[in-house]
Amino acid sequence: MYLLGLDIGSSSIKAALVRADTGEKVALVQSPETELPMHAPRPGWAEQDPDTWWQHTALAIKKLLHETGVQPDSIRGIGIAYQMHGLVLLDRDLKVLRPAIIWCDSRAVEIGRKAFEALEPEICLRYLLNSPGNFTASKLRWVQEHEPEVYERIRYFCLPGDYIALRLSGEALSTPGGLSEGILWNYGAGEPAGFLMAHYGIDPALIPPLRPALSFQGRLSAEAAAATGLATGTPIGYRAGDQPNNALSLNVLSPGELAATGGTSGVVYGVVDRPVYDRQSRVNGFLHVNHRPEAPRIGVLLCINGAGSQYAWVKRHIAEPGSNYTQMEQAAAGIPAGSEGLRVLPFGNGAERMLDNRDPGAHILRLQSNLHTRAHLYRATLEGIAFSFVYGVGIMQDMGLRVDKLRVGNDNLFQSAVFSRTIAGLLRCPIELYDTSGAVGAAIASGAGLGYFASPEEGLAKLRIVDTYEPEQSGGLDEVFEDWKEVLGRVLGG
Repeated sequence: MYLLGLDIGSSSIKAALVRADTGEKVALVQSPETELPMHAPRPGWAEQDPDTWWQHTALAIKKLLHETGVQPDSIRGIGIAYQMHGLVLLDRDLKVLRPAIIWCDSRAVEIGRKAFEALEPEICLRYLLNSPGNFTASKLRWVQEHEPEVYERIRYFCLPGDYIALRLSGEALSTPGGLSEGILWNYGAGEPAGFLMAHYGIDPALIPPLRPALSFQGRLSAEAAAATGLATGTPIGYRAGDQPNNALSLNVLSPGELAATGGTSGVVYGVVDRPVYDRQSRVNGFLHVNHRPEAPRIGVLLCINGAGSQYAWVKRHIAEPGSNYTQMEQAAAGIPAGSEGLRVLPFGNGAERMLDNRDPGAHILRLQSNLHTRAHLYRATLEGIAFSFVYGVGIMQDMGLRVDKLRVGNDNLFQSAVFSRTIAGLLRCPIELYDTSGAVGAAIASGAGLGYFASPEEGLAKLRIVDTYEPEQSGGLDEVFEDWKEVLGRVLGG
Protein backbone atom coordinates (compact mmCIF):
# COMPACT_ATOMS: atom_id res chain seq x y z
CA MET A 1 0.00 0.00 0.00
CA TYR A 2 1.12 3.53 -0.77
CA LEU A 3 0.31 7.14 0.08
CA LEU A 4 0.47 10.04 -2.38
CA GLY A 5 1.67 13.54 -1.47
CA LEU A 6 1.25 16.69 -3.56
CA ASP A 7 3.09 19.99 -3.13
CA ILE A 8 1.33 22.77 -5.07
CA GLY A 9 3.98 25.45 -5.54
CA SER A 10 4.03 28.62 -7.60
CA SER A 11 7.03 27.27 -9.55
CA SER A 12 6.03 23.62 -10.04
CA ILE A 13 3.85 20.79 -8.77
CA LYS A 14 5.65 17.96 -6.97
CA ALA A 15 4.21 14.49 -6.33
CA ALA A 16 5.64 11.79 -4.06
CA LEU A 17 4.82 8.20 -3.17
CA VAL A 18 5.64 6.69 0.22
CA ARG A 19 4.91 3.27 1.68
CA ALA A 20 1.83 3.29 3.89
CA ASP A 21 3.34 0.81 6.37
CA THR A 22 6.70 2.52 6.94
CA GLY A 23 6.53 6.08 5.58
CA GLU A 24 9.59 5.43 3.40
CA LYS A 25 9.88 7.42 0.16
CA VAL A 26 9.43 5.48 -3.09
CA ALA A 27 9.65 8.24 -5.70
CA LEU A 28 9.36 12.00 -6.24
CA VAL A 29 8.55 13.82 -9.50
CA GLN A 30 7.59 17.32 -10.59
CA SER A 31 5.69 19.02 -13.40
CA PRO A 32 6.62 21.06 -15.34
CA GLU A 33 10.40 20.74 -15.53
CA THR A 34 10.59 24.50 -16.10
CA GLU A 35 8.80 27.09 -13.94
CA LEU A 36 5.04 27.61 -14.07
CA PRO A 37 4.02 30.92 -15.66
CA MET A 38 3.21 33.85 -13.39
CA HIS A 39 1.29 36.88 -14.64
CA ALA A 40 1.88 40.46 -13.46
CA PRO A 41 -0.84 42.66 -15.00
CA ARG A 42 0.54 45.61 -13.00
CA PRO A 43 3.72 46.25 -10.99
CA GLY A 44 3.53 44.43 -7.66
CA TRP A 45 0.80 42.05 -8.82
CA ALA A 46 1.21 38.29 -9.20
CA GLU A 47 -1.45 35.93 -10.53
CA GLN A 48 -1.68 32.35 -11.72
CA ASP A 49 -4.40 30.30 -13.40
CA PRO A 50 -5.63 27.64 -10.92
CA ASP A 51 -6.47 25.34 -13.82
CA THR A 52 -2.76 25.31 -14.70
CA TRP A 53 -2.04 23.94 -11.21
CA TRP A 54 -4.62 21.23 -11.82
CA GLN A 55 -3.26 20.31 -15.25
CA HIS A 56 0.25 19.85 -13.86
CA THR A 57 -1.07 18.02 -10.80
CA ALA A 58 -2.64 15.46 -13.13
CA LEU A 59 0.55 15.27 -15.23
CA ALA A 60 2.74 14.79 -12.14
CA ILE A 61 0.52 11.98 -10.81
CA LYS A 62 0.50 10.22 -14.19
CA LYS A 63 4.29 10.56 -14.40
CA LEU A 64 4.66 9.12 -10.89
CA LEU A 65 2.46 6.13 -11.70
CA HIS A 66 4.32 5.51 -14.96
CA GLU A 67 7.80 5.71 -13.43
CA THR A 68 7.01 3.50 -10.44
CA GLY A 69 4.58 1.03 -11.99
CA VAL A 70 2.46 1.27 -8.84
CA GLN A 71 -1.15 0.19 -9.37
CA PRO A 72 -3.69 2.98 -8.73
CA ASP A 73 -5.81 0.87 -6.37
CA SER A 74 -2.79 0.34 -4.10
CA ILE A 75 -2.69 4.08 -3.28
CA ARG A 76 -4.75 4.46 -0.11
CA GLY A 77 -4.52 8.18 0.68
CA ILE A 78 -3.70 11.64 -0.69
CA GLY A 79 -2.15 14.59 1.16
CA ILE A 80 -1.83 18.14 -0.17
CA ALA A 81 0.64 20.92 0.67
CA TYR A 82 0.31 24.26 -1.09
CA GLN A 83 1.59 27.80 -1.54
CA MET A 84 0.20 29.93 1.27
CA HIS A 85 -1.70 33.23 1.32
CA GLY A 86 -3.27 32.85 -2.13
CA LEU A 87 -6.87 33.63 -3.05
CA VAL A 88 -9.03 31.48 -5.37
CA LEU A 89 -12.62 32.56 -6.03
CA LEU A 90 -15.37 30.09 -6.95
CA ASP A 91 -18.86 30.67 -8.34
CA ARG A 92 -22.00 28.67 -7.50
CA ASP A 93 -20.93 25.93 -9.91
CA LEU A 94 -17.52 25.81 -8.14
CA LYS A 95 -15.81 27.23 -11.23
CA VAL A 96 -12.96 29.74 -10.99
CA LEU A 97 -14.10 33.36 -11.36
CA ARG A 98 -10.73 35.05 -11.97
CA PRO A 99 -7.00 34.23 -11.87
CA ALA A 100 -5.71 33.41 -8.38
CA ILE A 101 -4.02 36.27 -6.51
CA ILE A 102 -0.96 34.47 -5.13
CA TRP A 103 1.34 34.85 -2.15
CA CYS A 104 3.81 37.37 -3.63
CA ASP A 105 1.14 39.80 -4.87
CA SER A 106 1.31 43.09 -2.94
CA ARG A 107 -1.82 44.92 -4.13
CA ALA A 108 -3.59 44.68 -0.75
CA VAL A 109 -0.83 46.10 1.46
CA GLU A 110 -2.55 49.43 2.04
CA ILE A 111 -5.92 47.78 2.71
CA GLY A 112 -4.37 45.67 5.46
CA ARG A 113 -2.51 48.63 6.96
CA LYS A 114 -5.68 50.69 7.23
CA ALA A 115 -7.58 47.78 8.81
CA PHE A 116 -4.79 47.30 11.37
CA GLU A 117 -5.15 50.91 12.47
CA ALA A 118 -8.94 51.01 12.34
CA LEU A 119 -9.39 47.81 14.35
CA GLU A 120 -6.56 48.87 16.70
CA PRO A 121 -3.19 47.12 16.71
CA GLU A 122 -3.67 45.60 20.17
CA ILE A 123 -6.93 43.89 19.12
CA CYS A 124 -5.42 42.55 15.90
CA LEU A 125 -2.32 41.22 17.63
CA ARG A 126 -4.22 39.66 20.51
CA TYR A 127 -6.85 37.87 18.40
CA LEU A 128 -5.25 37.53 14.93
CA LEU A 129 -1.60 37.36 16.11
CA ASN A 130 -0.80 39.74 13.27
CA SER A 131 -1.80 42.69 11.16
CA PRO A 132 -4.31 41.81 8.38
CA GLY A 133 -1.45 42.92 6.14
CA ASN A 134 -1.25 41.63 2.59
CA PHE A 135 -2.83 38.27 3.42
CA THR A 136 -5.82 36.44 1.95
CA ALA A 137 -8.47 38.43 3.83
CA SER A 138 -7.12 41.73 2.54
CA LYS A 139 -6.84 40.37 -1.01
CA LEU A 140 -10.52 39.39 -0.87
CA ARG A 141 -11.38 42.93 0.29
CA TRP A 142 -9.42 44.26 -2.71
CA VAL A 143 -11.61 42.20 -5.05
CA GLN A 144 -14.71 43.52 -3.31
CA GLU A 145 -13.54 47.12 -3.79
CA HIS A 146 -12.10 46.89 -7.31
CA GLU A 147 -14.01 44.05 -8.98
CA PRO A 148 -17.50 44.21 -7.44
CA GLU A 149 -19.02 42.33 -10.38
CA VAL A 150 -16.69 39.40 -9.60
CA TYR A 151 -17.29 39.64 -5.85
CA GLU A 152 -21.06 39.43 -6.30
CA ARG A 153 -20.69 36.07 -8.05
CA ILE A 154 -18.57 34.42 -5.33
CA ARG A 155 -19.94 31.32 -3.64
CA TYR A 156 -16.71 30.40 -1.83
CA PHE A 157 -13.23 31.78 -1.53
CA CYS A 158 -10.47 29.28 -0.90
CA LEU A 159 -6.71 28.67 -0.88
CA PRO A 160 -4.64 27.01 -3.63
CA GLY A 161 -4.61 23.64 -1.85
CA ASP A 162 -8.36 23.82 -1.30
CA TYR A 163 -8.80 24.25 -5.04
CA ILE A 164 -6.72 21.16 -5.87
CA ALA A 165 -8.69 19.17 -3.28
CA LEU A 166 -11.89 20.43 -4.92
CA ARG A 167 -10.70 19.20 -8.33
CA LEU A 168 -9.87 15.83 -6.80
CA SER A 169 -13.08 15.31 -4.83
CA GLY A 170 -15.64 17.73 -6.27
CA GLU A 171 -16.22 19.09 -2.75
CA ALA A 172 -15.34 22.61 -1.56
CA LEU A 173 -13.69 22.48 1.88
CA SER A 174 -11.02 24.35 3.82
CA THR A 175 -9.31 24.06 7.21
CA PRO A 176 -8.95 26.21 10.33
CA GLY A 177 -5.21 26.28 9.61
CA GLY A 178 -5.90 27.59 6.13
CA LEU A 179 -8.01 30.41 7.53
CA SER A 180 -5.24 31.24 10.00
CA GLU A 181 -2.77 31.52 7.10
CA GLY A 182 -5.06 34.14 5.59
CA ILE A 183 -5.32 36.04 8.93
CA LEU A 184 -8.94 34.96 9.18
CA TRP A 185 -8.81 33.05 12.48
CA ASN A 186 -9.75 34.43 15.91
CA TYR A 187 -7.39 32.72 18.36
CA GLY A 188 -9.30 34.06 21.35
CA ALA A 189 -12.63 32.55 20.27
CA GLY A 190 -11.28 29.55 18.35
CA GLU A 191 -13.36 30.37 15.27
CA PRO A 192 -13.22 32.41 12.04
CA ALA A 193 -12.41 36.06 12.64
CA GLY A 194 -15.89 37.54 12.38
CA PHE A 195 -14.81 40.98 13.56
CA LEU A 196 -12.29 41.34 10.72
CA MET A 197 -14.77 40.04 8.16
CA ALA A 198 -17.39 42.47 9.44
CA HIS A 199 -14.90 45.33 9.11
CA TYR A 200 -14.21 44.31 5.52
CA GLY A 201 -17.90 43.67 4.79
CA ILE A 202 -17.23 40.04 3.88
CA ASP A 203 -20.04 37.52 4.37
CA PRO A 204 -18.84 34.57 6.53
CA ALA A 205 -20.99 32.32 4.32
CA LEU A 206 -18.24 32.64 1.70
CA ILE A 207 -16.01 30.41 3.86
CA PRO A 208 -16.24 26.76 2.74
CA PRO A 209 -17.06 24.08 5.34
CA LEU A 210 -14.03 23.38 7.55
CA ARG A 211 -12.24 20.12 8.38
CA PRO A 212 -9.11 19.58 10.52
CA ALA A 213 -5.85 19.47 8.56
CA LEU A 214 -5.28 15.84 9.57
CA SER A 215 -8.63 14.22 8.78
CA PHE A 216 -10.73 12.58 6.10
CA GLN A 217 -11.50 15.25 3.49
CA GLY A 218 -13.36 13.54 0.67
CA ARG A 219 -12.81 10.89 -2.00
CA LEU A 220 -11.49 11.03 -5.54
CA SER A 221 -14.27 11.58 -8.08
CA ALA A 222 -14.63 9.55 -11.26
CA GLU A 223 -13.77 12.67 -13.28
CA ALA A 224 -10.55 13.24 -11.32
CA ALA A 225 -9.67 9.54 -11.55
CA ALA A 226 -9.89 9.75 -15.33
CA ALA A 227 -7.68 12.87 -15.38
CA THR A 228 -4.98 11.53 -13.04
CA GLY A 229 -4.97 7.76 -13.51
CA LEU A 230 -5.78 7.19 -9.83
CA ALA A 231 -8.60 4.98 -8.58
CA THR A 232 -12.06 6.43 -8.00
CA GLY A 233 -12.79 6.71 -4.28
CA THR A 234 -9.19 7.22 -3.11
CA PRO A 235 -9.50 9.27 0.12
CA ILE A 236 -7.91 12.65 0.85
CA GLY A 237 -6.53 12.77 4.39
CA TYR A 238 -4.58 16.02 4.76
CA ARG A 239 -3.99 19.55 3.53
CA ALA A 240 -1.80 22.38 4.86
CA GLY A 241 0.20 25.39 3.72
CA ASP A 242 3.74 24.76 2.53
CA GLN A 243 5.60 26.16 5.54
CA PRO A 244 3.58 24.32 8.24
CA ASN A 245 3.84 21.24 6.03
CA ASN A 246 7.62 21.65 5.64
CA ALA A 247 7.83 21.72 9.43
CA LEU A 248 5.78 18.54 9.64
CA SER A 249 8.00 16.96 6.97
CA LEU A 250 10.94 17.51 9.34
CA ASN A 251 9.00 16.14 12.34
CA VAL A 252 8.72 19.60 13.91
CA LEU A 253 5.48 19.18 15.82
CA SER A 254 6.28 20.02 19.46
CA PRO A 255 7.38 23.10 21.41
CA GLY A 256 11.15 23.60 21.35
CA GLU A 257 11.55 22.21 17.83
CA LEU A 258 12.42 24.47 14.90
CA ALA A 259 12.48 23.88 11.15
CA ALA A 260 14.47 26.02 8.74
CA THR A 261 15.10 26.37 5.03
CA GLY A 262 17.84 28.35 3.36
CA GLY A 263 16.95 28.77 -0.28
CA THR A 264 16.65 32.07 -2.19
CA SER A 265 15.05 33.38 0.99
CA GLY A 266 15.28 31.84 4.43
CA VAL A 267 12.55 30.62 6.75
CA VAL A 268 12.60 29.65 10.42
CA TYR A 269 9.46 27.96 11.76
CA GLY A 270 8.99 27.12 15.43
CA VAL A 271 6.17 25.59 17.47
CA VAL A 272 4.66 26.87 20.73
CA ASP A 273 1.76 25.65 22.85
CA ARG A 274 -0.09 28.95 23.17
CA PRO A 275 -0.90 31.95 20.97
CA VAL A 276 2.00 34.43 20.88
CA TYR A 277 2.72 37.50 18.79
CA ASP A 278 5.41 40.09 18.16
CA ARG A 279 4.30 43.67 18.75
CA GLN A 280 6.30 44.79 15.72
CA SER A 281 4.65 42.13 13.51
CA ARG A 282 8.02 40.77 12.40
CA VAL A 283 6.74 37.17 12.37
CA ASN A 284 3.59 35.29 11.35
CA GLY A 285 1.60 32.94 13.58
CA PHE A 286 -0.57 30.08 12.29
CA LEU A 287 -2.46 27.09 13.62
CA HIS A 288 0.04 24.26 13.20
CA VAL A 289 -1.03 21.08 11.42
CA ASN A 290 -1.48 19.14 14.69
CA HIS A 291 -3.30 21.90 16.56
CA ARG A 292 -6.27 20.85 18.67
CA PRO A 293 -8.25 23.12 21.02
CA GLU A 294 -7.32 20.87 23.95
CA ALA A 295 -3.65 20.70 22.88
CA PRO A 296 -2.79 24.01 21.18
CA ARG A 297 0.06 24.06 18.66
CA ILE A 298 0.87 27.41 17.06
CA GLY A 299 3.48 27.72 14.34
CA VAL A 300 5.59 30.89 14.38
CA LEU A 301 7.22 31.75 11.06
CA LEU A 302 9.99 34.19 10.37
CA CYS A 303 11.05 34.93 6.78
CA ILE A 304 14.44 36.35 5.73
CA ASN A 305 14.40 37.66 2.16
CA GLY A 306 18.16 37.98 1.90
CA ALA A 307 19.62 34.47 2.18
CA GLY A 308 20.67 32.20 -0.68
CA SER A 309 20.13 35.08 -3.12
CA GLN A 310 23.15 36.84 -1.58
CA TYR A 311 25.43 33.80 -1.89
CA ALA A 312 24.21 33.19 -5.45
CA TRP A 313 25.17 36.78 -6.29
CA VAL A 314 28.68 36.17 -4.95
CA LYS A 315 28.95 33.01 -7.06
CA ARG A 316 27.83 34.83 -10.22
CA HIS A 317 29.82 38.03 -9.84
CA ILE A 318 32.75 37.39 -7.49
CA ALA A 319 33.74 33.74 -7.85
CA GLU A 320 36.01 32.64 -10.66
CA PRO A 321 34.06 31.60 -13.78
CA GLY A 322 33.08 27.95 -13.58
CA SER A 323 33.31 27.75 -9.79
CA ASN A 324 30.71 25.68 -7.97
CA TYR A 325 29.39 25.84 -4.41
CA THR A 326 31.52 22.90 -3.29
CA GLN A 327 34.69 24.73 -4.34
CA MET A 328 33.49 27.92 -2.66
CA GLU A 329 32.78 25.99 0.54
CA GLN A 330 36.28 24.49 0.54
CA ALA A 331 37.81 27.94 0.12
CA ALA A 332 35.63 29.46 2.86
CA ALA A 333 36.58 26.66 5.27
CA GLY A 334 40.21 27.72 5.01
CA ILE A 335 39.44 31.18 6.42
CA PRO A 336 39.26 31.73 10.21
CA ALA A 337 35.84 32.22 11.81
CA GLY A 338 35.02 35.91 11.71
CA SER A 339 36.56 36.32 8.24
CA GLU A 340 39.36 38.48 9.68
CA GLY A 341 37.03 41.44 10.20
CA LEU A 342 35.14 41.35 6.89
CA ARG A 343 31.39 41.78 7.41
CA VAL A 344 28.46 41.18 5.04
CA LEU A 345 24.87 42.31 5.54
CA PRO A 346 22.89 40.03 3.16
CA PHE A 347 19.76 42.13 2.77
CA GLY A 348 19.78 42.72 -0.98
CA ASN A 349 16.53 40.96 -1.83
CA GLY A 350 14.01 43.62 -0.83
CA ALA A 351 12.49 44.90 2.39
CA GLU A 352 13.01 42.72 5.46
CA ARG A 353 10.04 42.26 7.74
CA MET A 354 12.28 41.30 10.67
CA LEU A 355 13.97 44.70 10.21
CA ASP A 356 10.63 46.53 10.50
CA ASN A 357 10.14 46.37 6.71
CA ARG A 358 13.25 48.43 6.06
CA ASP A 359 15.29 47.79 2.92
CA PRO A 360 18.95 48.49 3.78
CA GLY A 361 20.32 46.64 0.76
CA ALA A 362 23.32 44.34 0.87
CA HIS A 363 26.57 45.71 2.32
CA ILE A 364 30.18 44.53 2.27
CA LEU A 365 32.03 46.33 5.05
CA ARG A 366 35.62 46.64 6.32
CA LEU A 367 37.13 45.22 3.15
CA GLN A 368 40.94 45.40 3.32
CA SER A 369 42.48 45.20 -0.15
CA ASN A 370 45.82 43.92 1.21
CA LEU A 371 44.22 41.20 3.35
CA HIS A 372 40.90 39.92 2.08
CA THR A 373 40.46 37.50 -0.80
CA ARG A 374 37.59 35.83 -2.61
CA ALA A 375 37.66 33.12 0.06
CA HIS A 376 37.21 35.74 2.78
CA LEU A 377 34.17 37.09 0.96
CA TYR A 378 32.72 33.58 0.61
CA ARG A 379 33.02 33.00 4.34
CA ALA A 380 31.86 36.47 5.35
CA THR A 381 28.77 36.03 3.18
CA LEU A 382 27.93 32.63 4.67
CA GLU A 383 28.50 34.07 8.15
CA GLY A 384 26.39 37.15 7.39
CA ILE A 385 23.47 34.98 6.25
CA ALA A 386 23.91 32.73 9.30
CA PHE A 387 23.96 35.79 11.57
CA SER A 388 20.68 36.98 10.00
CA PHE A 389 19.11 33.60 10.85
CA VAL A 390 20.35 33.82 14.45
CA TYR A 391 19.13 37.42 14.67
CA GLY A 392 15.67 36.24 13.56
CA VAL A 393 15.65 33.33 15.99
CA GLY A 394 16.42 35.86 18.71
CA ILE A 395 13.14 37.64 17.93
CA MET A 396 11.35 34.32 18.30
CA GLN A 397 13.13 33.56 21.58
CA ASP A 398 12.04 36.96 22.91
CA MET A 399 8.46 35.78 22.22
CA GLY A 400 9.02 32.74 24.43
CA LEU A 401 10.08 30.09 21.92
CA ARG A 402 12.52 27.47 23.15
CA VAL A 403 15.25 26.36 20.77
CA ASP A 404 16.22 22.80 21.59
CA LYS A 405 16.86 21.48 18.08
CA LEU A 406 16.92 22.81 14.53
CA ARG A 407 15.83 20.46 11.72
CA VAL A 408 16.51 21.26 8.07
CA GLY A 409 16.25 19.72 4.62
CA ASN A 410 19.35 18.61 2.74
CA ASP A 411 18.85 20.76 -0.33
CA ASN A 412 19.91 24.31 0.45
CA LEU A 413 22.39 26.52 2.35
CA PHE A 414 22.45 24.09 5.26
CA GLN A 415 24.63 21.78 3.16
CA SER A 416 27.41 24.26 3.94
CA ALA A 417 29.31 23.24 7.09
CA VAL A 418 30.55 26.81 7.54
CA PHE A 419 26.99 28.14 7.51
CA SER A 420 25.48 25.38 9.65
CA ARG A 421 28.24 25.31 12.28
CA THR A 422 28.01 29.07 12.68
CA ILE A 423 24.29 28.80 13.50
CA ALA A 424 24.67 25.72 15.70
CA GLY A 425 27.47 27.35 17.69
CA LEU A 426 25.61 30.60 18.28
CA LEU A 427 22.26 28.99 19.13
CA ARG A 428 23.89 26.26 21.25
CA CYS A 429 21.68 23.65 19.64
CA PRO A 430 22.26 20.78 17.18
CA ILE A 431 21.21 21.02 13.54
CA GLU A 432 19.89 17.84 11.93
CA LEU A 433 19.78 17.49 8.12
CA TYR A 434 17.04 15.22 6.78
CA ASP A 435 16.38 13.57 3.42
CA THR A 436 12.78 14.62 2.88
CA SER A 437 10.54 17.03 0.97
CA GLY A 438 7.19 18.76 1.32
CA ALA A 439 5.45 16.26 -0.95
CA VAL A 440 6.83 13.34 1.07
CA GLY A 441 5.63 14.97 4.28
CA ALA A 442 2.15 15.53 2.82
CA ALA A 443 1.94 11.86 1.86
CA ILE A 444 2.91 10.72 5.36
CA ALA A 445 0.50 13.19 6.93
CA SER A 446 -2.36 11.77 4.86
CA GLY A 447 -1.59 8.40 6.44
CA ALA A 448 -1.96 9.96 9.88
CA GLY A 449 -5.16 11.73 8.87
CA LEU A 450 -6.68 8.48 7.61
CA GLY A 451 -5.51 6.26 10.48
CA TYR A 452 -2.71 4.29 8.79
CA PHE A 453 -0.41 5.85 11.38
CA ALA A 454 -1.45 6.55 14.95
CA SER A 455 0.17 10.00 14.65
CA PRO A 456 2.35 11.99 12.25
CA GLU A 457 5.31 11.16 14.48
CA GLU A 458 4.78 7.44 13.88
CA GLY A 459 4.72 7.97 10.12
CA LEU A 460 7.85 10.11 10.30
CA ALA A 461 9.81 7.56 12.35
CA LYS A 462 11.75 6.44 9.27
CA LEU A 463 13.03 9.91 8.41
CA ARG A 464 16.69 9.59 7.46
CA ILE A 465 19.20 11.97 9.03
CA VAL A 466 21.88 12.84 6.46
CA ASP A 467 24.14 14.76 8.82
CA THR A 468 24.21 16.45 12.22
CA TYR A 469 26.04 19.61 13.24
CA GLU A 470 26.60 19.61 16.97
CA PRO A 471 27.13 22.93 18.76
CA GLU A 472 30.85 23.46 19.25
CA GLN A 473 32.94 26.05 21.03
CA SER A 474 31.97 29.29 19.35
CA GLY A 475 35.61 30.21 18.71
CA GLY A 476 34.94 33.90 19.31
CA LEU A 477 31.81 33.90 17.12
CA ASP A 478 29.71 35.41 19.92
CA GLU A 479 31.88 38.53 19.75
CA VAL A 480 31.78 38.51 15.94
CA PHE A 481 27.99 38.24 15.99
CA GLU A 482 27.71 41.16 18.43
CA ASP A 483 29.98 43.17 16.14
CA TRP A 484 27.81 42.26 13.14
CA LYS A 485 24.71 43.45 15.01
CA GLU A 486 26.43 46.75 15.79
CA VAL A 487 27.28 47.17 12.11
CA LEU A 488 23.67 46.42 11.18
CA GLY A 489 22.41 48.93 13.73
CA ARG A 490 24.62 51.66 12.29
CA VAL A 491 23.47 50.91 8.73
CA LEU A 492 19.84 51.04 9.86
CA GLY A 493 20.52 54.31 11.65
CA GLY A 494 19.95 52.90 15.12
